[in-house]
Formats: sequence, C-alpha cells, structure tokens
Amino acid sequence: MLHLRVISPHERTDDVLDVLKNEVGVAHVVVFNSAAVQPPGDAVEADLARECVDSVLLKLSALDIDHTGAITLEALETTLSDTADTARADAPGHGHEAVVWDELISRADDDSHLNWVYLTFLTLGLMIAAVGVVTNSPVTVVGAMAVAPDFGPLAAFGVGLIGRRWDLVRQSASTTAIGFGVAMAVTTVFMLLLEWTGLVAITAPGLSDESQVDFIYDVGPFSLIVALLAGAAGMLSLLSAKSSALVGVFISVTTVPAASYAVVAATLTDWTRAIQSLEQLVINLVGIMIAATVVLAVRTRREHRTGDGRPLSQR
Repeated sequence: MLHLRVISPHERTDDVLDVLKNEVGVAHVVVFNSAAVQPPGDAVEADLARECVDSVLLKLSALDIDHTGAITLEALETTLSDTADTARADAPGHGHEAVVWDELISRADDDSHLNWVYLTFLTLGLMIAAVGVVTNSPVTVVGAMAVAPDFGPLAAFGVGLIGRRWDLVRQSASTTAIGFGVAMAVTTVFMLLLEWTGLVAITAPGLSDESQVDFIYDVGPFSLIVALLAGAAGMLSLLSAKSSALVGVFISVTTVPAASYAVVAATLTDWTRAIQSLEQLVINLVGIMIAATVVLAVRTRREHRTGDGRPLSQR
C-alpha cells in the first residue's frame, strides 16, 4: 500500500474527506485540524491500495489541492490491519499491475536529469567495460553493464513522448547524448593513460579476431531484437513497481560496452571496429526507446479504454 498525506486548506478539508471516504481501497483516514503551518491548513492522512491511487490523485487535483496545498505519497513496506486487508481486497485489479502515473512521471523526470551522479556512474561503467575489453574479460564487461544508469533517460524519453511532455523528451535526449559524450571523452583519456604507461598494447586481447568480447561490436538482427525486448522489459518493470527486473535489463543490452569498445578501438586505431561499436550503440539506444514507448502507449490505451486513465499531458 501507499501512505497519502494531504495538506488541505480549511475550506477544502471536507471535500478531501469525501473523496477518501467514497473511494474503494482507502483505509486509515486521519485528520489533524490546523496541523499544517507551511502551507497553512489541515493535515489529512490515509493508506491507499495501489490500484486506487491514480483515481484518488485525479480527484484531489480536481479540487486544486496540488496548488493550494500539497499531496505526498510514500510506500509502505508492511501494514498489519484488517481494514487495510479489506481495502486491498475491495480495490479492483492487482497491486503489482496498477500504474501510478504521477509517480511514473516524477520518477522519469528525476532519472532524466543530467547531474554529476549520472555522469559519474556512466563514466565508471565505461571505464570498467574498457578494462574488460582490453583484458578480454566478459565478466568485467557484464559488471560494467550493471553499474551504468543509462536506462533512466531512455525510459523517460518514452514517458515524455506518450505524455506529450516535450520538455521531458528534450531533457532525456540531451542527458543521453551529453552523458555518453562526456563518459566517452573521459574514458578516452583513461585509455590513453593506460597505453602511455604500457599497461595496454596495440595487440590487446580483446581486439583479437578470436576474443570473447567480440559480441560487443558484432552488429546483427539480434542486436535490435534484444534491445527491443530489453526496452519492453524495462518499461514493464517501471510500470509494475518491480525495480529488481531493471538489473536484468542493464546487463542484457550492450549500450555501455559498445560505447566503451568504440573508445578502445579508436585509441588503438582500429577504426572499423570503432565504427561497428558506434552502430551497435545507436541500435541499442534507439531500440530501447522504441520498445519502452510502445509498451507505455499500449498500457495508456488500455487504461483509457477501461476509464481508469487520463492523459499524461494533463498530469
């Protein structure tokens, strides 16, 4: 379940209570009169079954609470209550299938911001993958794939596109482009230092014809197929609140390894494999964005058909 806290102007508190009392899937409604200081008003709290959250938020927004007061949500790990059990049972659908659209948009916005944390993790991922390439170590390359945070902006691109949130589309696209550009530039310096110290030779094992990491630059139809499947799985994991599945998405596509291999091949003047690696990178990025967008579009269409959804552009 999710815990809801509403700061409501005094004149709107009764309307807020009516929404919560008449909504299936709501439990433990509590009111603290005049408890809110900034903004001033009453504090109303309740526990919601995930299936009814979107409907409650829509009705509260119609009361203009998101502008005159405040609405916050937080996940509850454990709830021991017969009332909560009844609320979950009465709510239509299944909790893991329910989509909290406002939560999705907020997460997409957070994950698509270009900041030093994103750049650091992406750069570290590329550098680890570079070491995996020059040492011919697939295990190291897979580890690098798990470190990189590149799926967040790619998923945000789909959310922005379906929701016609063009600011989110621009933000996610620029974060992806700038992020990979900066990470590849830093990794280039890293590789040149390794070559200067003699730790990496022009005959690096990973660039041999029989290396174990040649899957990185080997572009084929399955490159796009895997990218599409991974993008679909990633978006489904976001929509169903199963974030653990994202780790599998990270290590199933060769975005970070492809970018890293391109840097390694370029610094060792193997331009053919460098270009092939860049092609692999583009195919994977585009495939993930297409699949994530399609999955979200199908889910949005389904909720509009059942009368439970609202346009993302109105959120």
